[in-house]
Amino acid sequence: MNNISFLVWFTLYACAMITLGWYVSRHQKNGDDFLLGGRSLPMILTLGSTVGTMVGTGSSVGAVGFGYTNGWAGMLYGLGGAVGILLVAWLFAPVRKLRFMTMSEEISYYTGGSKIVKNVVAVLIFIASIGWLGAHILGGGLYLAWASGIDINVAKIIIALAFVVYVGIGGYSAVVWIDTVQSIILFVGFILMAVLAVNHVGGWENIKHAVDPAAQSLFAVDKLGVLPAFSLAMVIGVGVLATPSYRQRIYSAKTVSSVRQSFTITGLLYLLFSFLPAIIGMAVWTMNAQLDNSGFAFLFATQVLPPVLAMAVLIAGMSANMSSGSSDAIAGVSIILRDLYTLVTGHMPAPEKAIRLSRIFLVLVIALALLFALTSNDIISYITKMISMIMSGMFICSILGRFWHRFNWQGALAALAGGAGASVAVLMDSDWLAFWGNPCVPSVLTSLGCAVVVTLVTPANALSREEALALITRERESQPDAPPLPIGKRKPSEG
Repeated sequence: MNNISFLVWFTLYACAMITLGWYVSRHQKNGDDFLLGGRSLPMILTLGSTVGTMVGTGSSVGAVGFGYTNGWAGMLYGLGGAVGILLVAWLFAPVRKLRFMTMSEEISYYTGGSKIVKNVVAVLIFIASIGWLGAHILGGGLYLAWASGIDINVAKIIIALAFVVYVGIGGYSAVVWIDTVQSIILFVGFILMAVLAVNHVGGWENIKHAVDPAAQSLFAVDKLGVLPAFSLAMVIGVGVLATPSYRQRIYSAKTVSSVRQSFTITGLLYLLFSFLPAIIGMAVWTMNAQLDNSGFAFLFATQVLPPVLAMAVLIAGMSANMSSGSSDAIAGVSIILRDLYTLVTGHMPAPEKAIRLSRIFLVLVIALALLFALTSNDIISYITKMISMIMSGMFICSILGRFWHRFNWQGALAALAGGAGASVAVLMDSDWLAFWGNPCVPSVLTSLGCAVVVTLVTPANALSREEALALITRERESQPDAPPLPIGKRKPSEG
């Protein structure tokens, strides 16, 4: 396929998406419109946007590359993601009624309105959003470098600049509409790739002869081992349960039922989709078992397609990266605008300044993510390390906070510190890392133990959940002068 031809067609495609984004978001008036789509997204847009984010960088470049080296283990990414989004649908969709703007508000609510927890979580989920966006810039850079022949770091910079334009023009309304269109394109592209790649190598029997028999066992547990395979699926599931961009869809949905329905359908579609990356990866192994970087496996497969189909598949892959990254960019900006700005200034920005500030912060978020992306070329390693370090504690805080009213701010800090500490310990010991596969399981278990013990030995929260919600809402709406609490409830919060 001609490199210049790809750049021309992708540029036309990108311009069409930008035009669509401008059109659907031209009536935005305030920060809620820019960052949450006015909190009125219907089920079909929530569904399309969620699918677009789920089938992103990890599912394309990462999972296909993992399938290339480990056969049916390429399904583990999809399995973990499907379980994660289904659990989010049934455990956290009701949070929509509480009108949170960011995940740090939600965790603060679970811990008596603690500002300490809110600020710590804000910083951590900001780092997580930057990390996820960095992974998408990395994936997009791999695509662009392969298709255009340019240096991979230059490609990453181009992708980062594309995000600035892509998200900056339209905000969240544009993101969900464009994600919905891209979801259709990428599903068609992946199905075409799987069918044509298998056909190119002469059918499934030839793949079975070429691929390591251990990699052909269920989820390749004969090759990876049961525990490492479980750890990979778990780390992806934990990531979905604790990633800010999925919470963003809950906060922006029209109703609880619409977000629950869209997440459930997404989970089932994603489960079916999980077969495709593994099939494509094994087909590419059959074609060429000597690729220097497994991340190029999906891209290598496009060489066997007719030029028009190769173009469609590459654009589908780029769509996957762009749709996923745009949501994380918006989540990062929301955290700055709602949490970090308030932490520094003591108040929310004026409504008339919110959209302009959002665009300025968007440039900052993408610049930081680009720095992350320039340090790595291995997507699965990048994602699993980031999730185990940052997201394990967040996952425990979410689960305990949602269902255990005794959970307090001290327990939340212990969960975050315990999860990160366990992850570092595993990453520093090669034997432990080989045994577990990645640090997620010990990180989650340590975080849970620390959270429960510390919560039980420290005082309960001073504020009820209703009072905590009122406190958070007043702060978001810049109404610091609250009516006094009832007598007997005027205790200072431990937070």
